[in-house]
Amino acid sequence: MDENISGRAVTVAQLLAAAEVFDLLSAPTRLHLVWSLAAGEQDVTTLAERTGVSIPAASQHLAKLKAAGIVTPRREGRRQLYRVTDQRTLAVVDGMLSSISPHGFPAP
Repeated sequence: MDENISGRAVTVAQLLAAAEVFDLLSAPTRLHLVWSLAAGEQDVTTLAERTGVSIPAASQHLAKLKAAGIVTPRREGRRQLYRVTDQRTLAVVDGMLSSISPHGFPAP
């Protein structure tokens, strides 16, 4: 185990799991999907339009996010609605995006 300046210990297993989540969110489309879902449940068609990808591409990205436990689907009639289930990941995404200016540079 290793400790940071706050004295909090972290295990190798925690580091590996965190790296997997960061790797998953390193794809701009998946990051955009999570950010879009922060506003609430949405279907695949709406998410595809918002992120500028095809419905099959959005579905593939959502499947990866679902497998990681970040989003959860819910069927409503013929529609599949998705929502963010891991609020901690959403907090990390929010923190990261709030530290970057709209132009893509670190915010002052």
